[in-house]
Amino acid sequence: MVDAYRGGHPWPLHSEKSALRLAERLEPDGSIAASAVDDLVRAVDTAQKSARDLGTEGLITLATSAVRDASNGEEVLARVHAETGIELQVLSGEDEARLTFLAVRRWFGWSAGKLLVLDIGGGSLEIAAGVDELPDVAVSMPLGAGRLTRDWLGEDPPTDAGVERLTDYVTDRLNEAAATVTKLAPFDRVVATSKTFRTLARLSGAAPSGAGLRVPRSLSLTGLHQTLGFVRRLPSTALAELDGVSPRRAHQLVAGAVVAESTMWRLGVRELDICPWALREGVILRYLDQLGE
Repeated sequence: MVDAYRGGHPWPLHSEKSALRLAERLEPDGSIAASAVDDLVRAVDTAQKSARDLGTEGLITLATSAVRDASNGEEVLARVHAETGIELQVLSGEDEARLTFLAVRRWFGWSAGKLLVLDIGGGSLEIAAGVDELPDVAVSMPLGAGRLTRDWLGEDPPTDAGVERLTDYVTDRLNEAAATVTKLAPFDRVVATSKTFRTLARLSGAAPSGAGLRVPRSLSLTGLHQTLGFVRRLPSTALAELDGVSPRRAHQLVAGAVVAESTMWRLGVRELDICPWALREGVILRYLDQLGE
């Protein structure tokens, strides 16, 4: 919940989260498991009731890669609507990248110049680049930390062979996107968003979240490589105890680190900045922009 108006800074007032992990709860045919759909319906209903109780004047309801890519995505959306009255709008991967890019542009401003933005979610990786408020290139790939953990890293901690196979897979999948994105290089500023990148930056020595949103944070490729070498040896229970690691995301950290390192290496990025704004803020900013249209 935010206090916001067109042209103003969106100030967060309240936040609630339900950990669903839909990208990890798929059946062999690619459909979201029935128990996961049950949890989704409950989460949407709870969020709707909270919004109503808090007196919100508008409600934005979106679904991303987990629902978008599921073989039963349409049925899931229909059930959510039938049982809650909420009609979830499914974002395309490219729109995810564009809206995240918008949030980063607004956070850093025009002085950031030509931007390259990276975002790792549970189901997908988004890359966007450009000089305006909307990017010239926006790419989405099914390389999310949750999805890859489910498909490639079955042991905890993962085996060396498993991590190497995953690294080869991610690097291969990045080739086409990297060829497109690097045509816009050089970039004035490279920025990463998402909990995955924030966690990796913290483990590499960046300031803790308690220091505030506006404290500069960065992540180098060297620091990331060292962090990956450390976290791949630990079980998720041990990772969950580290400062800056969310217990419910600890099991995804190795896959997220592999994607982050492979992406930075493939795009020739030696260091990047961390932005606290991401897709959520981009959606809010676009909504506010449209109020005056």
